Amino acid sequence: MITIGEQCSLINLPRSSYYYSPVGITEEEIEIMREIDQIYTKYPFYGVGKITESFRRAGRHYNHKRISRLMHLMEIQALRPKKKLSRRNINHVVYPYLLRGVSITENNHVWSSDITYLPLYKGFAYLVAVIDWYSRYILSWEISNSLDVYFCLEALEKSLKEGKPKIFNTDQGSQFTSNAFTGMIIGNDIKMSMDGRGRALDNIFIERFWRSLKYEDVYLKDYQSISDLRAGLTDYFHFYNYERFHQSLNYKTPAEIYFN
Repeated sequence: MITIGEQCSLINLPRSSYYYSPVGITEEEIEIMREIDQIYTKYPFYGVGKITESFRRAGRHYNHKRISRLMHLMEIQALRPKKKLSRRNINHVVYPYLLRGVSITENNHVWSSDITYLPLYKGFAYLVAVIDWYSRYILSWEISNSLDVYFCLEALEKSLKEGKPKIFNTDQGSQFTSNAFTGMIIGNDIKMSMDGRGRALDNIFIERFWRSLKYEDVYLKDYQSISDLRAGLTDYFHFYNYERFHQSLNYKTPAEIYFN
C-alpha cells in the first residue's frame, strides 16, 4: 500500500497540502470550535470554565466536559496565554531561551516559528509560519490537516532560501524539538532558542501576527475548503508583507524594512 507521503511525492504535491475532513466531528461541534477559537483569540487567558461561561451568557448552554473535549482536539490551553498547539516530547532535547534582554537591531538577527489553529466552514487546518523579528516580515508559511513535523520542515526549508538568522526561536513543541527540525537549524550554523514553558511573551511577535491574521482575514472570509484557505492566505501574506503599514515600523511595511 502506498503511503500518503509517497502519493504526494508521485504527483509533486507537498505533504502539508493533503487534506481530509475531520472524522467524528459534527457540524454543530465544528461551529462550536469556530467560536471557541474566536473567544480564545480575544481572551487567550481563558480556560474551559470561562469559555463555557461565555457560551452560557450568550444563551448557549454546553456541558464543560464537551468544551474541554473540543479544546483538547484544538490543542488549546490557557497557559499565560499560550496556545499549546505544539506539545513537548520528553525524549527530545530542549534548548535554552537565548533572547532575554537581547536587543534586536537588524534583519536576520532572530527568526521564530509557531503553529496556530484555523477554522474552516466544515473543518479546520493548522498554520505554521516563520517571521523575522526585526522587520516582522513573514519569510514562509505552510498549512496542514495534522500536527506532524512535515509541514514545519517545509516552511523551514522555504525560509532558509530567503536568508539565515543568527538565532531561531520556537516553543518546546514536539515538531520544533524533533531531530529533523533542530538538525536543519544547527546544521546551518544557527543558534537554537526555545521559549520557557507557558511563556507566550517569549515569542510575542508571531503571537501578535496570529491575532492580526485572524481578525483581518480568516474570520472575515469564512473559508470553505483547504484550497480556498491556501489561496486566501497567499493573498493575505502578500498584503501583510508588502502593503500593510506597521506603526512600530514607523508606518513602513515589513518588506520595506527587510529588503532595505
